[in-house]
Amino acid sequence: MQILRRTAARSPAARWLPLAPLALSATPAAAATGELDLTHSFVGGFAVLIFALAYSLVMAEEKIHMRKSKPVLVAAGIIWGLIGWVYVQSGMSDASEHAFRSTLLEFTELMLFLLVAMTYINAMDERKVFDALRGWMVHKGFSFRSLFWITGLLAFVISPVADNMTTALLMCAVVTKVAEGDKRFINLACINIVVAANAGGAFSPFGDITTLLVWQAGIVKFHEFFELLVPSLVNFLIPAVVMNAFIKNRKPAALEEDFELKRGARRIIVLFLLTVATAVACHTVLHLPPVLGMMTGLGYLQFFGYYLRQTLPRSLERKRTLYTQRGDWKMLEQLGSVVPFDVFSRVARAEWDTLLFFYGVVMCVGGLGFMGYLSLLSDALYTEWHATGANIALGVISAVIDNIPVMFAVLTMEPDMSHGHWLLITLTAGVGGSLLSVGSAAGVALMGQARGSYTFLGHLRWSPVIALGYAASVATHLWLNAGSFALYN
Repeated sequence: MQILRRTAARSPAARWLPLAPLALSATPAAAATGELDLTHSFVGGFAVLIFALAYSLVMAEEKIHMRKSKPVLVAAGIIWGLIGWVYVQSGMSDASEHAFRSTLLEFTELMLFLLVAMTYINAMDERKVFDALRGWMVHKGFSFRSLFWITGLLAFVISPVADNMTTALLMCAVVTKVAEGDKRFINLACINIVVAANAGGAFSPFGDITTLLVWQAGIVKFHEFFELLVPSLVNFLIPAVVMNAFIKNRKPAALEEDFELKRGARRIIVLFLLTVATAVACHTVLHLPPVLGMMTGLGYLQFFGYYLRQTLPRSLERKRTLYTQRGDWKMLEQLGSVVPFDVFSRVARAEWDTLLFFYGVVMCVGGLGFMGYLSLLSDALYTEWHATGANIALGVISAVIDNIPVMFAVLTMEPDMSHGHWLLITLTAGVGGSLLSVGSAAGVALMGQARGSYTFLGHLRWSPVIALGYAASVATHLWLNAGSFALYN
């Protein structure tokens, strides 16, 4: 990580800052490290209070209907404003500027990576890829028990590529359509989908923000994430098997819903896979940031979008002739509403609130880390505790305060851990959010989509079963990958 490292030796003068930082001057120890310890100062305490207030507003998003990006954006500005003020008065403004730019670079790589992934997902959605999958599942007329397992397994399989939140929303749309009105089944199915999507996202760099952060930091290589496949599968299967016993094996009413893939849909899927391969190659072969491969992949999509626009008139003419010969007047009428494919409209539909929320969280955590708080937390967790216990506890904490700030804080702390422990925190931060409905982006999104059927209390009733899966997945990792813990006691 790029954030400046902190040493243990500090002078008392650097630790205790007066209420008016205007009188500050850099001590020899502070000048040597390039940083001031603000953890025992009024400024530091005020920054923590601001972050706590901002995050309490984020957690209350469902109740107060305020987008989660708003409070953390303001909090990030206040925290870094306080840092800048203190360092200017101390004559060390270069140190704070370098720290800010380093933290901003961390976010920029993450944002551009996610922006390309979101653009591809939106492009596939616009080409009716997900609607076609949903229509196929609805058309098959599966029983409730079969639907429970199919949506769960698909969530587990798709989330490593399409991210856990997008996958969960897709599977939830199927469940709510087929089982409309059956709140009990929808609640169980949504819990299963959240657990499966989070578990599936834990063994792939593309499955969750936390795994992406770890991969971009170069701590775990692309192929090494697959060591978490079996523990993740255990995390999904144990709660699913228990919940399966409480589902009545009956069939829903038959539904007819057909969707035709738009032109170029399959080729966009291929381009997305090619983009993923390019990002992996940039990171593993060229040792360059994977965001280079993702941005190159955006260029693939732009070229293909240009091709679709240029060939649209010929395509429409062929279809018009075909539908006229068939007498398919419904499809012929739909041709009049066809619009050219526009890549930038897909970019505009990205989850900008989510991207700005990530900016706020990364900058807030980076600022608090620069003040010295993450060093204190690292000492408390990874020095006084064993790394295994600390990582398991952080996974549980991530169900309350979200896994993204937890993982970014760990990466910023850079605790001295074995490869097995880094995989452990990747696993626990990824699947720990399943313990509560508000613990992951997938759970929060489904509470909005299946409002009234999938609720916080409905999920909470099954938290003990989910916790059993969490414990079993950790035990499985400690057993299967025991060799990767050998360097540390």
